Amino acid sequence: MAENPDNNGTEKKNHARTVLLIAAAVLVTGAVIWGLRWWIVGQFMQSTDDAYLHADSVTIAPNVTGLVESVYVIDNQAVKAGDPLIKVDARTYEAGLEQASATVAARKADIERARAALVQQQATIRQAQATLAASRLAAEFADKQVVRYQPLSESGAETSERLEQLRDQRDQGRARERSDAAALDSAQRQVPSLEAAIAQAKAQLQSAEATARQSQIDLDHTIVRSSIDGRVGDNSVRVGQYVQPGTRLMSVVPVGKLYITANFKENQIGRMRIGQTVHIKVDAIPHADVTGQVESFAPGTGAQFALLPPENATGNFTKIVQRVPVRTTVKASDEVRGVLVPGLSVVVTVDTRGTEDVK
Repeated sequence: MAENPDNNGTEKKNHARTVLLIAAAVLVTGAVIWGLRWWIVGQFMQSTDDAYLHADSVTIAPNVTGLVESVYVIDNQAVKAGDPLIKVDARTYEAGLEQASATVAARKADIERARAALVQQQATIRQAQATLAASRLAAEFADKQVVRYQPLSESGAETSERLEQLRDQRDQGRARERSDAAALDSAQRQVPSLEAAIAQAKAQLQSAEATARQSQIDLDHTIVRSSIDGRVGDNSVRVGQYVQPGTRLMSVVPVGKLYITANFKENQIGRMRIGQTVHIKVDAIPHADVTGQVESFAPGTGAQFALLPPENATGNFTKIVQRVPVRTTVKASDEVRGVLVPGLSVVVTVDTRGTEDVK
């Protein structure tokens, strides 16, 4: 029996209508799902591709002048804090330390000599005190002798010549007493001078010790060490190179402490808060799972810290959407961290769910 052409046409139309209905249903379902996802999640996700990995690298420079004697590292080498990087010729600084140490020893000897002189002077004072005491006793005895013999001389029991001898002895005793008192006073006056000499010697010792410490510091600085953990980069130092304090030799990059500076548009940061979760897509490894958290916000837009900040108070004005630098942390596996280096481009998405716009 032959097929009816009208039935075939009807079936084709019904099939086409079914396909269209299914496609429409799929499109509507997809749009509803997309709309729900945007309503629930998408509208809270703020993204920017104006973001880069950063690290607070340290510039390595010497504190002393001299010729580079040794270079202990090569480009891209991993180093720890305290590891030696280069060595500057230390012979001049070793000689300076030896001279400073000898000066310290000389100043200590000056102190001991001044102390010994003070001890000797104190003994001289005690001797002068004893001599003065003896002179006073002798002078007092001579006075008593004159008093005792004067009546005898007047009565004729003793000669006047004997009385004159006693008076002469009395006068000599008084003179000796005054001389010994002056000697004691002179000896006592030497004490402050000797004490001042000790103080001066101590001050000179402190100065010499400070010079020795500085010489030791300079000697220690002939070996330039890394102040942080990281990897060596921008290495421009060579053996035999003459360097001075502040000469840039290399950099140490703390690749283990990477962070991201993401420059979001000003209309994206209303719901951003410190601590929010960040999803990070690294252009170099797009399939890697890298996350982080919002750490801080810059105190001004990027334009405010530009070399030539914009001046909008003159001429025609065109509004330009500003960008605010947002710093985020980086959390990734050790394998991924081995690939991440400062300067890589990333796409940062901040999940702002749970917060509201500032009112």
